Amino acid sequence: MATARLPPLNALRAFESAARHMSVSRAAAELHVTPAAVSHQIRALEEHLGVPLFRRLNRGLVLTEDGALLAPGLRDGFDRLTAAIQRLDERRSGGTLVVSVAPSFAAKWLVPRLERFTRAHPDIDVRISATMELADLRRDAVDVAIRFGWGDYPGLEVHKLTAETTTPMCSPALLAGARPLREPADLRHHVLIHDDSMAFDPTAPDWRMWLKAAGIEGVDVSRGQHYSFGDHAIQAAVNGAGVLLGRQSLAGDDLAAGRLVMPFELCLPVKPAYYLLLPPPGQRPARVAAFRDWLLSEIAARRDA
Repeated sequence: MATARLPPLNALRAFESAARHMSVSRAAAELHVTPAAVSHQIRALEEHLGVPLFRRLNRGLVLTEDGALLAPGLRDGFDRLTAAIQRLDERRSGGTLVVSVAPSFAAKWLVPRLERFTRAHPDIDVRISATMELADLRRDAVDVAIRFGWGDYPGLEVHKLTAETTTPMCSPALLAGARPLREPADLRHHVLIHDDSMAFDPTAPDWRMWLKAAGIEGVDVSRGQHYSFGDHAIQAAVNGAGVLLGRQSLAGDDLAAGRLVMPFELCLPVKPAYYLLLPPPGQRPARVAAFRDWLLSEIAARRDA
């Protein structure tokens, strides 16, 4: 029996995505092409099959009877293709999970906890790529990413990990030193440590904003130590170099261990936060889901504590 001539794969992908989203624009965003390109592929598929697949209304798309018959089979077929490629990829990669993560989050949060993931999943080898470069999960050899930003990552599964705040923190030795740090006005006698890693956000609280909110004048915010990475600024504060206006998400372990203290109650919110970024559900191996579940459980335990 002769095999029927199959339509072009790109046309099938365009139709399946548009049918799943019931939107040409959303399908275009998922496939990284223009809406016009998606519409062209769908029209080509309709011509190839000789039947209309959508009814185009002012408010969107509606599947025809033929379109509704075709869509589930295509969806199942693409899921099977994706699963087959994933199985091949897992065999080729040897169960290695590649995590692209901001350096400060890697140093102060992820790496100290990673042994627990390895103990729970001894068959998964973890490779940490600590970088500020934005990884493309579809193009680069990266399974998951953790980024500090506003959460706008189209086409990816996104989980917010932290609700960020910033507040002064320092070594407990500064509370009772030669110049005891007892009230915000005492900051004029101490070195200010500046975390410049949030300089990309003009709304991010800095020392000037915090002192203004605290009603304090006479502190020279132009002086002090500046660090481009948050973990370096935290380490300087742990060493007693001065008082840091630091992010609680990064300094949480140092605060819990008593290496740092927060001498004042005033905390200012930070709009950016850390986010876990994952490929869409049909495009990732089981090791990615294992890491996601573990990381979110760690975040929940930290929040409860």
